[in-house]
Amino acid sequence: MTPSCSYLAAMQQDTELKRLRWRAHHRGTYEADLLVGGFFDMHHGAWDSADRALFGALLEEQDADILTWANGTAEAPERYHGPMLVALQKLDYIPIRR
Repeated sequence: MTPSCSYLAAMQQDTELKRLRWRAHHRGTYEADLLVGGFFDMHHGAWDSADRALFGALLEEQDADILTWANGTAEAPERYHGPMLVALQKLDYIPIRR
């Protein structure tokens, strides 16, 4: 079984992750889909229930706000400060298309 198949199989078993993945990849703009969806794909495997809840709260925010917090042009609200925001700001999870 290829990694992508096992990834999808695991997703089918966890409805919360499936919901978070869909919301992360369907933001409304291509840029936000890449940023938020790519972040989810790279990091969700290590999340506990608190991390999932924090990411779910982040998904309630406006795309423009998330983009500015990620690239550091605006300060994120205190509730998002911590390891997840630091990882979001690395921007090393966005695929480069050439």
